[in-house]
Amino acid sequence: MDELRELVAPDGARLVWARCRPAAAQGTLVLLHGLASNMSRWAEFARETSLRSRWTILRPDRRGEGHSAWRGRAGFAEWCADLARMLDAEGAARAVLAGHCLGANLALEFAAREPARVAGLVLVEPMPREALAGKYALLARAAPLLRAAASLVRAANALGLYRRRLAALDLEALDRETRAALAAGPAGEALLRRYASPLADLETTPTAGYLQALAATVAEGPPPSAIRAPILALVAAGALFTDPARVRAHLSRAPDCAVVEIAARHWIPTERPAEMRATIEAWIGRRFPCGL
Repeated sequence: MDELRELVAPDGARLVWARCRPAAAQGTLVLLHGLASNMSRWAEFARETSLRSRWTILRPDRRGEGHSAWRGRAGFAEWCADLARMLDAEGAARAVLAGHCLGANLALEFAAREPARVAGLVLVEPMPREALAGKYALLARAAPLLRAAASLVRAANALGLYRRRLAALDLEALDRETRAALAAGPAGEALLRRYASPLADLETTPTAGYLQALAATVAEGPPPSAIRAPILALVAAGALFTDPARVRAHLSRAPDCAVVEIAARHWIPTERPAEMRATIEAWIGRRFPCGL
């Protein structure tokens, strides 16, 4: 069973992560969740993957979400500092980072800021600003408003005005329910839409954390040409929030990037978990046969 670990950052933010550590670990794999999510996004992968017998697997709740609920400032600077502190606490000089959605963007950001600490990147449905489509393309233009709204909410929170209770979010259970419904018929589409519902997101996420994470999702990231670590990118063929061709064009600027297209809409861990797991395991096995 995974062990829960935690630390407190200098500004008082609490960072919580789950750890699975084999007796003789060959390396560290960090699994980063997406927007309005938590460590349960990667629970199924961490339990089922063959990597757990050889790699230490860390699943953090990002500052502002899950067990790491935080109503202060949060963004790439804070999240990257939190990741570095977590790796320090685990005694991991280097790690492979895997992330979904905003978690993929965070993995890229950390690799740009801390290149010596990143051995490789697994980007599951990354969200490059230049490739955003649909409502996320509109949100990118409204990013200053999102940041302003987040500042107002943080100010209210500082005065003690915030929700004391948030609904629990178990993405492993929700994924199972959604896959069963999709297999049974059209009713599954309604469950899949829940993953993109702001109202559903706000039931489980502090408002300030959600707004800041949303602004970060549509922010400009580091240029792929600056990333020296090898990259595996899993791109959804039927992506709802990005243009797959523009995602591939964006990633083609990275020095070492393998792109695999998967038949999904955005929630590859939900829709194609076995295919995702096999692809990640095979790539890590090829790139790091002896670990880190």
